[in-house]
Amino acid sequence: MNQTTPPDIADTPAERNDFIRQIVRQDLASGKHTAVRTRFPPEPNGYLHIGHAKSICLNFGVATEFGGRCNLRFDDTNPAREDPEYVEAIKDDVRWLGFAWEELRHASDYFEVFYLAAEKLITDGEAFVCDLDAEQVRAYRGTLTEPGRPSPYRERSIEENLDLFRRMRAGEFGDGARTLRAKIDMASGNINMRDPAIYRIKHVAHQNTGDAWCIYPMYDYAHCLGDAIEGITHSLCTLEFEDHRPLYDWFVDKVDLPGNPGLLAPLTSRGLPNEAAKPRQIEFSRLNINYTVTSKRKLMALVNEGLVDGWDDPRMPTIQGLRRRGFTPGALQLFAQRIGISKQNSLIDFGVLEGCVRDDLDPKAPRRMGVVAPLKLVLTNLEADHEEHLVFPNHPKDEAFGSRQVPFSREVWIERDDFFEEPPKGFHRLKPGGEVRLRGVGIIRCDEVVKDGDTLTELRCTLDPQTGRGCPRRTAR
Repeated sequence: MNQTTPPDIADTPAERNDFIRQIVRQDLASGKHTAVRTRFPPEPNGYLHIGHAKSICLNFGVATEFGGRCNLRFDDTNPAREDPEYVEAIKDDVRWLGFAWEELRHASDYFEVFYLAAEKLITDGEAFVCDLDAEQVRAYRGTLTEPGRPSPYRERSIEENLDLFRRMRAGEFGDGARTLRAKIDMASGNINMRDPAIYRIKHVAHQNTGDAWCIYPMYDYAHCLGDAIEGITHSLCTLEFEDHRPLYDWFVDKVDLPGNPGLLAPLTSRGLPNEAAKPRQIEFSRLNINYTVTSKRKLMALVNEGLVDGWDDPRMPTIQGLRRRGFTPGALQLFAQRIGISKQNSLIDFGVLEGCVRDDLDPKAPRRMGVVAPLKLVLTNLEADHEEHLVFPNHPKDEAFGSRQVPFSREVWIERDDFFEEPPKGFHRLKPGGEVRLRGVGIIRCDEVVKDGDTLTELRCTLDPQTGRGCPRRTAR
């Protein structure tokens, strides 16, 4: 399948000139790449939110603009937190936004490759099996100002490490009893490089592989190798992964999938395509909107505690919630286009998103009138049985939408907020003794305010018949 972008939102590459697209153009012009490959790689542990919409539009948009392709890949390496419900919701959201993926992949498709790659690291002396528990690992890791200490198990022999790792896979040890760690640099200023974990033991069934595995790869390890397997040219992610880039490159270089095609044999035997290459990670700022929570953990808490009516509650900033609230795919695409792509973290006003909704709907939405908080208004100088039909266009700028008839009688309803008995300064709507124009009818004057105790029940007004449609215009006083 090829990616698609709604035609009224699509731009040519020349019209978008952010730093990522500049890098892509340079890579193509230099011959470094002859085709562009991107991917959108969500973890299926919750519903997508509006921040993910920015990433979707970027990854699929770049691929589309440069004639490339974009995969949808589920980074499903933590089965304890993942659910098929989230997988289906994510697929639905991507389609709703107007995109189609080239290949649907899962990190779990590559579990055998990841395992063989881990054995290669052990054989090359680049990884070891560690018996420290999580608390001990943290104590050994050091701080931002102090180097870490090597694990006492760091110098195990290659043979012992291979034996222990294979026994980990066989299910011989309990959860958390051992981990496989990379052997990098415990004195590195980047804590991510201080012998990070590659595999952990979890006796949990996986949604795709069932009980075939009881060890699962860590995200930093699986993510970069997944990119390499799929031949991703530009791995686009948010700024919080910038400190992880040295580890990303370390794994890619040490495993070297293009130089070790034998590691890909499990994919070949299953008929799965692969285009092993060295990907490049590029980071961009994530989307932050004022007064909007986009932390998946906090959104999950709102759902689990029953504070909202599910992930698609209209108050939620999830894509499902925005859809239910009435947002359109074109509005979210336009929003992603307007906020742009940069490395500078910033806070976007929610009004920018609302403006995109208006601009997207304005040319294509028929108009209707409604009253949310009604207040009765009686035109006392009309007959009790007065009835006529006013004609209004369905769209003020496009006659092709046609027109509709709206009944008009002695009694009409206006918004309660359109009347103030004691109006503030600068109030230009209806007030006692004041005049306003009713659309399509004429100018009315408020003569009497009717109350039931302190409750306003109706307004009694008179209509100036000389100001109706087709009559000379007079400005309301």
